[in-house]
Amino acid sequence: MPTGSKDAAVLLDWILESMCLVRRRPDQSGGDGQEGALHRIFNDAILTDPLRGWDSKQIGNHTGLSNTGIHHQMVKLRDCGLVASQLDGKWHRHVLRGGSMSAATSIVEAQAISILDLRLSELAQMVERSETRMNVEAEESPDSFSIRISEPGPRPEDADPSMELVHDLGLAGEGRRAGRALTRNLLVELCSSHHPVTLMALSERLSESRGRISTAIDRMRSAGLVERAPMVDRIPQDIFAGLVRQFDARGEEWLISRGGLGRLEESVSKALIGGASKASLDIEGVREILSQVPLEEQRILLNLLGGRMPYGFRMSGADGASVSNRVMRNTERTLRRIRTVAARLDDCIARD
Repeated sequence: MPTGSKDAAVLLDWILESMCLVRRRPDQSGGDGQEGALHRIFNDAILTDPLRGWDSKQIGNHTGLSNTGIHHQMVKLRDCGLVASQLDGKWHRHVLRGGSMSAATSIVEAQAISILDLRLSELAQMVERSETRMNVEAEESPDSFSIRISEPGPRPEDADPSMELVHDLGLAGEGRRAGRALTRNLLVELCSSHHPVTLMALSERLSESRGRISTAIDRMRSAGLVERAPMVDRIPQDIFAGLVRQFDARGEEWLISRGGLGRLEESVSKALIGGASKASLDIEGVREILSQVPLEEQRILLNLLGGRMPYGFRMSGADGASVSNRVMRNTERTLRRIRTVAARLDDCIARD
């Protein structure tokens, strides 16, 4: 959020960007003084007199934009719910809903929450309840939250409702129907999985490249539907592989001094080294020996042996209701922030 800012341009820019009404290249940042078409429409027209009933000609006279450019921007504003339009003769007359930015965003908030709650009820039916899915604490969530909220529209007779849902939530990107099929199949796979699944495993199951799987997963993580979690059941397997490899290459002394075994209790380190030296150790043996070792120490040992913590992806809740609640919390928090900044923007305009 633009904490403490009293610059109307900065506040407006943050609202438009947060509502995904403007797009920027990665090398661009907000509040840089570069005004786009939407900024000019708001600053030079709508915000100066929200209930005037602006038509395209009047907006063009105040902003210098073409009718085509104005039409494109006003369609976006109507679709997101900030602006309402009425037909007056041959002109559409546009008003800021409620007569202020805070009122408009409040209306958008109420509408968005109702629609999303409806769509998430569809998604919840796809999530299989699991008693083991959430046994391990997940990694931190992505810094950003992004989800598209769209009410159900007309569907062709042969359309798959789940494919339409992933498109309406923005999970399939802006690509062709092939992208919807991949995302839908990936979502079904994760909804039925009771444990985290790696990218490689998902790629093999769905016969898709890891790159495409990763892109779809990133969208689901941003929407709060999927999270990244450590696969603790695989730690003994990876420690066994690292222990045997390092014992053969560097020997017992290295394992104790630099391989991490010296950090463990003597009985644990002796059991591991003894098993490696006699070639009697196996994965289940490692699992049993490490059963009393805290998870964090197992992670450190794996790292010192040259391995990496295995991670996989899972749904963000044990059942559909839990997943929906998480997404709704993120949505409500985001919409509250937008409403707060909108009220601050109204205050700035009133002072000016």
